[in-house]
Amino acid sequence: MSHTLAIIKPDAVESGNAGKILAHLETAGFAIRALRLTTLNQAQAGAFYAVHQGRPFYDELVEFMTSGPVVPLVLEADDAVAKLRETIGATDPAEAAAGTVRKLYAESKGRNAIHASDSDANAETEIAFFFSTHERLGL
Repeated sequence: MSHTLAIIKPDAVESGNAGKILAHLETAGFAIRALRLTTLNQAQAGAFYAVHQGRPFYDELVEFMTSGPVVPLVLEADDAVAKLRETIGATDPAEAAAGTVRKLYAESKGRNAIHASDSDANAETEIAFFFSTHERLGL
């Protein structure tokens, strides 16, 4: 079993879809190992998405991720990173496969309902960003 990070984004929380997304992930075979509701400030969102700094969408992304509550969560499954990426679908919901989280719940490419780690190394870093060592015991 491996772990990955997902973040249910402000658009999905605001529209009342967080519970539906959690249920979708569990139905897809993920076990939820850590979860919290939080609101990111600009410094936190900027640090989390620092890899995108300098790209045209960076400022808009930081603004969006600080616009309301988010739900970061640690998921466990076999090959968790790849499985989650498949389960959530393409970044642009218009290009996402039927039945994926983004096809079902995303509003647009920018308001796309959920974040998912893109590699095992990034998953470890991203999990540590949101969850303390104590919270990660047993992962």
